[in-house]
Amino acid sequence: MRFFCLSLISLFLFSACQEGDPTLQESDLHSVDDSLRLAKHNLPGAKMIDLKEGYRVWTNTIGDGKLKVLLLHGGPAMTHEYLQSIADILPDSGFTVIQYDQLGSFYSDQPTDTTLWTIYRFVEEVEQVRQALRLDTSNFILLGNSWGGILALEYALKYQDHMKALVVCNMTADFDKYEAYNVELRKLLRPGLVDTFEYYESRGDYQNPVYTDLVFKEYYHQHICRLPEWPAPVLASFEHANYPVYEYMQGPSEFVPGGILKHWSVWDRLPEIRIPALMVGAKYDTMNPMEMAEMSLLVQHGTYLFCPDGSHMSFWDDQEAFFGGVTSFLRQLK
Repeated sequence: MRFFCLSLISLFLFSACQEGDPTLQESDLHSVDDSLRLAKHNLPGAKMIDLKEGYRVWTNTIGDGKLKVLLLHGGPAMTHEYLQSIADILPDSGFTVIQYDQLGSFYSDQPTDTTLWTIYRFVEEVEQVRQALRLDTSNFILLGNSWGGILALEYALKYQDHMKALVVCNMTADFDKYEAYNVELRKLLRPGLVDTFEYYESRGDYQNPVYTDLVFKEYYHQHICRLPEWPAPVLASFEHANYPVYEYMQGPSEFVPGGILKHWSVWDRLPEIRIPALMVGAKYDTMNPMEMAEMSLLVQHGTYLFCPDGSHMSFWDDQEAFFGGVTSFLRQLK
């Protein structure tokens, strides 16, 4: 997803120059980032959590419901921002939502030590966040989307005794299955477009504007978010992503997964999950929704939610189905 973000930044800079903004300098971008971070850190529910590794991560609590839903964003190293619709809607239904930027993400510390970017360390980070926020089996629910779903599954397999329930949105339990499904989705694209993709990919030219624009228009709008205009929080999350971490763990693009997550799988361990678990799939997702349905049968107390009009971000483009199903699941836990 790096290529889309870079195209957005280039477009922003180009537009500013066209509009004759003489004050926009490269140094100003840092001050804008600092202002954004300061505003988030000063929110009434914000809390910076000290990690044992010596870094800090940002959280923000919204609402006062008994059940507390900790959101795990995707990427890796995207931000909480694209999950904003969940933070806007669930508190109105009586649930507390906790936003959270994982280590390496925009509103948390961003070290460059690659030894930090492991699934194991991220699982332990979530456990440190849980302890700092005093979440327990009476109230603690994890909701992970995409990479956040991987993290949520891994956390539950180790620490489900600390949880009340699990929600995995738009993520299969096997990375190779995800890669294979993307190959199938790509076959549905027009042949000339695939030829163009292959031309740039064979050269490793993933940042070429022609390539990035085509991926955004022809693939992302079909499978990531199907709204004609993407919401500002979604665009912000792409713009603020930490792409060195994303590439190290995920690979250079949606079509070329090759980071340390390659060959990850907990498929055979799903029967170990005994807490209530909701698996969310969507018709137009980059993940095969039938795999989420199967996952709901493999865990001990699973429920499946299908979003017929949704994509990878069904909490934006199929909100009626998504929030109807999620709130129904959560209410049954009370």
